[in-house]
Amino acid sequence: MEAGLAFLLVVALPLLGAPLIYLIGRLVERKQAGVNPSRWVALVVLLAAFVPFSLVAQMLFTQGMVISFSLGVIRLQMDGVGALLAGLVLVLGILVTLFSGPYLSKEEHQEKFYALLSMMIGGMIGLGCTSDLFNLWVWFELMAIASYPLVSFHRQSPAALEAGVKYLVQSAVGSAFVLIGIALVFGQTGSLAFAGIRANAPLTPVMLAAGALFLIGFGVKAALVPLHTWLPDAHSQAPSGISAMLSGVVIEAGLIALLRALGALFAVSDLWGVFLLGFAALNMLLGNLMALRQTQVKRLLAFSSLSHMGYILLGIGCAFAFGASNAAAGGFFHILTHGLMKGLAFLAAGALLYALYLANGKHQPLMVEDLDGAANRYPLAAFSLSVALLGLGGIPPLAGFMSKWQIFVGGFETRQTWAIVLVIFAALNSVLSLAYYAPLINRMYRHHPSTTIQTGQPVSVWMNAVLIVLTVGVVILGFWPSLAGWLTQPAAQSLLAALGG
Repeated sequence: MEAGLAFLLVVALPLLGAPLIYLIGRLVERKQAGVNPSRWVALVVLLAAFVPFSLVAQMLFTQGMVISFSLGVIRLQMDGVGALLAGLVLVLGILVTLFSGPYLSKEEHQEKFYALLSMMIGGMIGLGCTSDLFNLWVWFELMAIASYPLVSFHRQSPAALEAGVKYLVQSAVGSAFVLIGIALVFGQTGSLAFAGIRANAPLTPVMLAAGALFLIGFGVKAALVPLHTWLPDAHSQAPSGISAMLSGVVIEAGLIALLRALGALFAVSDLWGVFLLGFAALNMLLGNLMALRQTQVKRLLAFSSLSHMGYILLGIGCAFAFGASNAAAGGFFHILTHGLMKGLAFLAAGALLYALYLANGKHQPLMVEDLDGAANRYPLAAFSLSVALLGLGGIPPLAGFMSKWQIFVGGFETRQTWAIVLVIFAALNSVLSLAYYAPLINRMYRHHPSTTIQTGQPVSVWMNAVLIVLTVGVVILGFWPSLAGWLTQPAAQSLLAALGG
C-alpha cells in the first residue's frame, strides 16, 4: 500500500466509520428490538484503521520516510509524536469498544456511543498529525465536540448532565482563547504553518500574549492546574470506557496540541519551559492532595490524573527549558504508560461498578468502601486494579516506575539545580500517592467482603479479557521498557526538532 494512502486511511476510517456505525446500529435496532450491532461495526472500523497505522509506523521508523498527505489547505504529516498518539488512541479505543459491550448492555442508543467514540478517536489522530495552527484547532474541536455527549451519556442522571455542561462551557472558553491566539499569530507572522511561524515569529508582546492564550486554551483540555475543574466531574460521571479515554488519551492529546503551538513560538521566549515546569509542580501537588480526600473511586482516579500530567510536564518542560532529550523521551514514555495504567484502572473500576450496580439496574458511584473484600469474589478485577494502582504509584518493576525513572534521570542529566529540586519533589509526590493507592489495595485483599460485593453479579468475559490484555501490557513494559523505545525516542526527537534542537 502506498504511504500517503495508508496515512489517509488511518485518519479517515474512524471519521467515515462514525456515521456508518450510527446508521447500521440504528436501522438494525429498529427492525429487531434489543439487537444493536454498532459495537461490532465500531470494532471492525478501528481494527481496519490499525492495519494501515502499522504500515505507516513501519515506513516512518524503519525506512525513515516522511509520511504526509495534503488536500487543499489541509496538510497532515505523521512524525514521532503523532505516531505515539495514534498508536495509543487506537489500542485503547479498540479495548474500550470491547469492554463497553456488556457495560452498556442495558443502555439505549448504544449506536450514538460507538459513533461518537470513533469520531473522537479520528479527531485525536488528526490532531497529532496536523502541521498548522488552524487545522490544529479544527481537529481539537472535533475531538471536543465528540467527547461532550459521551461525558453526559447517562443523561437520566442530573450529575452526569451537570458534568457535561461544565466540561462544555470550560472547553468552549478555552477554544475561544486558542482561536484568539491563532488570530494574533497570523496577524504578526502572516502564516499559520508551524514551520512558517517558527521562521517569522517576531519577539513582540503580541506573540507572548498569543502563547499565553495557547497555554490557557489548550491547558483546559490538558487539565493544567488551576484549569482542571471540569476533570473530576467528567471522569467520574462518564461511562467507565470514556473515563479511560479521557484520562488515558484525551488530556494527553490536549497537551500535545499545546506542545505543537508552543513549539512554533519557541523562539519568541525562553519562558515556555519555565511555565511548563511550574505547572508540573502544581499538578503533582494538588492532584495528590485532592486524591487523598476522595471517597468515590473514579474521582480519586481522576485527581490522580492531575498528578501524572505533572510528571509528563516535568519531562517535556525539561526539553523546552534545557533541550533534555532523555527527559522528553521519559515524558512521552509516561504518556504511553499512563494511558495504559489509567485505562486499566478505570476499566477495572468500571468492571466492579458494572458487577455491583449497573448489572442490578442501579446507577450510583463506586465508593471506596464498596471495594472491601473485592478480591474474594472478583479476583481478576481486583488484581488488575492493584497492578494499575501499583504502577501508577511507581512501584518497580511495573511500567509506571520505568517511565518515571526515565523522567527523573533526564532531569538530573540537565545538571540544573532547580530541575534537580523538581525531580526530588516529583519523587516525593510519587511516594505520597501511595497514601491513597495502597489503602484501596488493602481494602480489596484484607477486609471482609462488603454487602455490596456479596450481592454483586458476575463480571463479563469480555471485560475480563480486556483487563488481562492491559495488565499484561503494564507488566511487560515494566520488565522490558525498551519495547516502547521505537515510539518514545522518535517522539522526543520530533519535539526537539520542532524546538530547533
